[in-house]
Amino acid sequence: MIRVAGNNLQNANYLSLDPIERVIFNSLLSDPLTYAYQSMYELEFEITLRKNIMNSARLMNQSQAEFEVFANSRCNPEFWTRTILGGFKLKSNVEPADAIEDIYLNSHLYGFECATAMLIIYYHSVLNTIDKQQFNRLFKNLYLYSWHADSDLRLQNIDTEHLIPGDIVYFKNPDVNPRTPWWQGENAVVMEDGSYFGHGIGITSADQILNFLNQNRRSGSTRSAYLVKTLTRPHFRYLANVTSMRTIISNKPQLEVIHHDEPSIPSSKYLYYLNMFYLKK
Repeated sequence: MIRVAGNNLQNANYLSLDPIERVIFNSLLSDPLTYAYQSMYELEFEITLRKNIMNSARLMNQSQAEFEVFANSRCNPEFWTRTILGGFKLKSNVEPADAIEDIYLNSHLYGFECATAMLIIYYHSVLNTIDKQQFNRLFKNLYLYSWHADSDLRLQNIDTEHLIPGDIVYFKNPDVNPRTPWWQGENAVVMEDGSYFGHGIGITSADQILNFLNQNRRSGSTRSAYLVKTLTRPHFRYLANVTSMRTIISNKPQLEVIHHDEPSIPSSKYLYYLNMFYLKK
């Protein structure tokens, strides 16, 4: 269900949508959850960003960036400093937008695991949705590591079986082979045709992702991999508003980085580690 300025929206008659955008709109409309917007701008922003998330996933699928665990991660040293723990820290003399674009332009220089891939997709899609100068003001202290995200993305974990194109889901492999711990699961972008993009696997069906993970189970396992009923989204309405502001708070709070050295974890697990860190303080 969609509500704009307190009124239910029944159809897309007031919107100019291309075929992919219409799929997104209809998926929002058919969701039992209510999506409330203060303006049509907020709704249009979400639809555009969701489409760009899928576009960024397609481009990553076509790129030469490889799947690597943190110990073997790599990046372009012209734009990023690789930390000893496998993260990528933005260099002080580099604009954030240029560094994110470089991951796609010089993809052969990069290797990262699938959670990091999802954050790269988020940043790249936001960059293609808003003004470049605004992106540079918002995300000037980028650090790419697992699910660590800039506070302005405001990532949310939502329990639901209703998937909307542009959502990120997690396929869990509960009996992963200890020799291949990086296949304990796969983060994946929901595409408009019902397929999924997972870094290291590509764009394919849910069944094929599950079959791949099941081939990486410990010997004797009878438990299949499965799609977790918790998905990840940025806070679309917040982003629509914060990116429309001309002034940005320069000293905005940032979340602590949790270095865990576990490749391919879901956003919910990273959030658990983050909560435990703050509870102990």
